[in-house]
Amino acid sequence: MRMEIVDVSPETAAAWLTHNTSNRPLSKGTVQQLAGQIQRGEWQLTHQGIAFDEDGGLIDGQHRLAAIVKAGRPVPLTVTHGVPRAAFTVMDTGRKRTGRDTLALAGESNATHLAAALRGLHLYLNAPDSAWSGGSSVTSNDQLLVMLGKHPGVREALPHGIAFNRACRITTTAATIGWYVTTRTRPDIDQSAWQDGVVTGALLESGDPRLTLRNTMLGLASGKAHRRRDDSREHLLYYLKSWNAWVEGRSMKLLRRSPNETMPRISQHANAQDALSSHLD
Repeated sequence: MRMEIVDVSPETAAAWLTHNTSNRPLSKGTVQQLAGQIQRGEWQLTHQGIAFDEDGGLIDGQHRLAAIVKAGRPVPLTVTHGVPRAAFTVMDTGRKRTGRDTLALAGESNATHLAAALRGLHLYLNAPDSAWSGGSSVTSNDQLLVMLGKHPGVREALPHGIAFNRACRITTTAATIGWYVTTRTRPDIDQSAWQDGVVTGALLESGDPRLTLRNTMLGLASGKAHRRRDDSREHLLYYLKSWNAWVEGRSMKLLRRSPNETMPRISQHANAQDALSSHLD
């Protein structure tokens, strides 16, 4: 076998793809993800590249080449020639490095939950009203690290998200994002009463948004509510709707989502709970 490093242009990539005669079906989602990495400048040269067999047939790297074509930018690739065709059966059988792996290697604790929360925050900030699923929701490992650099407070929000999840089964991702974005946007509000109410439900009257959120999440988890789902976008929408009602001092006895409902904006209303406490004092 012979290996070389080549700056592969979109034109060269397109030409090499014509030698792709017996490869697995092309995944458009994977191509889009790789093309995005190229366009964002995240592409890095590694030992993983493309490979041609003894007869010049492309046996590995079709997604990388298709991504170069789609991105319209040249990138360096490791190119291997003369790979025995029999080796095709053992290619790409290793486990792909996940966001959790990347964060754990960077020394982060609770890497699984943190990766999910960062991915959800990225979607909340960039595509709040799209479906958080499918190829368009894929977040690269580099994007997760960038998000953590811009939003280090997610680390401190995560224990709150875990506490909410244990108490009422709202997804840890939704609760972490909800806590982070509301405390970041409204640092003037003491949210201890909010968390205590949702977590315990103690001494709350019917119509209290904290109790309504708690009961809605427990109902979804048990399958007794209008539907049973584990949808972080939907859970975050419920969290923010309830939080807004709590801040504004509004009663909320029913918590549901209309089919095309957009993500709520964080209320800028003066905290009715703090105003009431000040009045009593």
